[in-house]
Amino acid sequence: MPTPRLATPPDLPQVENIIRAAYSGYIARIGREPGPMLDDYATLINQEQVYVLEDVGIVGILVLVPEPDTMLLDNVAIAPYAQGRGYGRLLLDFAEQEARRQGFGAIRLYTNSLMTENLRLYPRLGYVETHRGREKGFLRVYMAKQL
Repeated sequence: MPTPRLATPPDLPQVENIIRAAYSGYIARIGREPGPMLDDYATLINQEQVYVLEDVGIVGILVLVPEPDTMLLDNVAIAPYAQGRGYGRLLLDFAEQEARRQGFGAIRLYTNSLMTENLRLYPRLGYVETHRGREKGFLRVYMAKQL
């Protein structure tokens, strides 16, 4: 299996294409573009917060944001044509390893309350819901996992 690496500025078009492809299917369900489609990936890449997974081109992206007490798993997305091959799990495992490597004892994430697939997936991976709230106009479910 491939190993994630930090994204570089030339990766930006592929990163943005994966985000569009991975999240555009949620627009009708949510009623607007999901949060990840609104992020500034050029800035995130320059801040060394974006990782890419390559396997005959970039097939997945991961955004990790160090916070004072925890690592925020801000985004994980797999190109639709590459889904179901274990890349998402690989990136989630990498996120936990990277959080530990950087000295964090916990990792947290949030997902849109209408992304019901995520609400089933993350608890199976050890994440526990901590609370729900509205942020940037989205109803979000916040989860955390002790490492």
